[in-house]
Amino acid sequence: MTSDRPALSLEQRFGIAAAIVVVLACISWLLPVTAKYPLSWKWPLDQLLTVWLKFLVSEISFITRGIARILEAPFDLAVGLLAKGFEIPLGSRSIVIPPLSWAGICATFVWIGYRVGGIRLGLLQAVGCAYLVFFGQWEAAMTTLASVLVCVPVAVACGLLIGVLGYSRPKLNQWLLWPGLDIMQTVPAFAYLIPTLLLFGFGPVAAMIATVIFAMPPMARVTALALNQTPMEIRELGKMVGCTERQIIWRILLPSSLPTLLVGLNQTVMMTLNMVIVASMIGAGGLGFDVLRALRQLDIDKGFESGAAIVVLAVMLDRQGIALANAAKPTAATSKTLAAAFAVPAVLLLGMTLLGTQFDWLREFPSAFRLSTGGALNAAMEWINVNYFDTMEAFRIFVLTHLMNPIKIALTSAPWLLVSGSVTLLAFGIGGARMALLSAFVFAFCLVTGLWEKAMITIYLCLSATVVSVLIGVPIAILAARSDSLYRATTVGIEVLQTLPSFVYLIPVVMLFRVGDFAALLAIVAFAITPVIKFTMTALRSVPPDLIEAGRSMGCSGAQLDLHIRFPVALPSILLGINQALLFSLAMVVITALVGTRDLGQEVYIALTAANPGRGLVAGLCLALLGILIDRLFQTGVARLQHRKSADSFGQIQPAAA
Repeated sequence: MTSDRPALSLEQRFGIAAAIVVVLACISWLLPVTAKYPLSWKWPLDQLLTVWLKFLVSEISFITRGIARILEAPFDLAVGLLAKGFEIPLGSRSIVIPPLSWAGICATFVWIGYRVGGIRLGLLQAVGCAYLVFFGQWEAAMTTLASVLVCVPVAVACGLLIGVLGYSRPKLNQWLLWPGLDIMQTVPAFAYLIPTLLLFGFGPVAAMIATVIFAMPPMARVTALALNQTPMEIRELGKMVGCTERQIIWRILLPSSLPTLLVGLNQTVMMTLNMVIVASMIGAGGLGFDVLRALRQLDIDKGFESGAAIVVLAVMLDRQGIALANAAKPTAATSKTLAAAFAVPAVLLLGMTLLGTQFDWLREFPSAFRLSTGGALNAAMEWINVNYFDTMEAFRIFVLTHLMNPIKIALTSAPWLLVSGSVTLLAFGIGGARMALLSAFVFAFCLVTGLWEKAMITIYLCLSATVVSVLIGVPIAILAARSDSLYRATTVGIEVLQTLPSFVYLIPVVMLFRVGDFAALLAIVAFAITPVIKFTMTALRSVPPDLIEAGRSMGCSGAQLDLHIRFPVALPSILLGINQALLFSLAMVVITALVGTRDLGQEVYIALTAANPGRGLVAGLCLALLGILIDRLFQTGVARLQHRKSADSFGQIQPAAA
């Protein structure tokens, strides 16, 4: 039998939720145990994980160290070819084989860029190579590129297999693979370093394995998405010609999805490059180590040069990957174009390297022609500190007093039952019982692991940074959306900010504002503001012109067009941008632990330095679960908002049609 009772409206749900919140507040006031979680109720999950991992290491260390020696061979080969060369012992002396010529590698980048992307991409590759060479970043960049070249094929292969498995087994994908990929993408990068460091030891191999785990999920997701979006006609054709299910996937669906798969490859390269920088803390070397050393020395010039080199390398690989994905679209000239693009580089590399044995300047770029910022940035920081210290200190105190401290006090002093109950009720109002169960599980995990206070400080930092990002980013996006030239300039600026390594943001803020929560806030804002600007200006520019013209014909002013047309239409995309800003803030929290924050990021960092894997994994899981909860709340809320707007539009159309 079906009930005739009408469903509760959204307003009624939130009214009931508000009443329950009042009841929870009264309970928290009456029962002290609901105000502060008792330490005796804590579960020693971190200790159990540490004991188990150390037992695992003691039992299989000979296997993992053997795997490390095997995996080290391709990395040494790549580093030898690109950066350091080889030294072969021969009796009482040794033969030194130089690496590939820098001129040959540069020519290869430029040639491939020109063949697959035209003259503009070729010039971009030339400018990028010129920066790496002239600013003395070539060897470190090639070491980083060697790590990328070794890690990407492994990550792509694993991601491809997981994506195919998820496509072939939908239930397994729904209940195991997809949630697992969510956790892998939201666990902070530092958390991956701890178990790999224990299992594989300090060095590039541990860094590579952590990088593969971190970079694999995008490829798995893109593979599953590409297979699911393949036209049904192609699958039916495979069945008609008698192909098995395996043959349909590997010989028909995957080849027809090549352009989409190459986009996944491009994303994997970017994730690998991002993780290689973080993995420099356990021996990855390359540009990431240079940035980390500059942070420890507070040398903004060296940090800027190395960070800019990472940006340059990322942009070069990203544009090359996009061009290759476009070239992979089925055309008559595709095979000839790709053959020409990859045949000439072999000749260039071999020829330049052989010439380098006769001409030293082809083997190693002359140091006399190298450039540098010459300490100008350090001098600029000192000048700002001397002349504007009082102004910056007043600004710091103002933000701490009126924004950060109120949020911190509210979250850290509120009873745990009230906070968790309120958010769980909000989750129920937005997404129903499933969302409420997810919220209850996340907060219960933070409580029983003893990380409640750290989690609240993490949320406080993320909320503060998101508020500032919205206050700054939305006006910038509004201005950029109204001008094509500003839109292009803002897009370039966003891409630069997104490719800068996280460590780079810390150097200037620490030099200007010292360590502490405010310095962390500025670094997080610099990292998290990009999705707010990008989503907002893209959404505002995507508003249908017909709606704008209709508003103008009714006599709306510019402010009224923004308030009543542009922003309501763009609101779902703006909310998704805020969601991404919160997730970016969670990812950056671990990095800001280096400047003295006392949150979950600090727990992960302390665990890494103390080789305490259980502590680091539990804190990393807390961060991952908080990220998943925030993402699900925003995604579900946006979907409900869009559905409600569609229903309202349909309701307005029906009377008009009648």
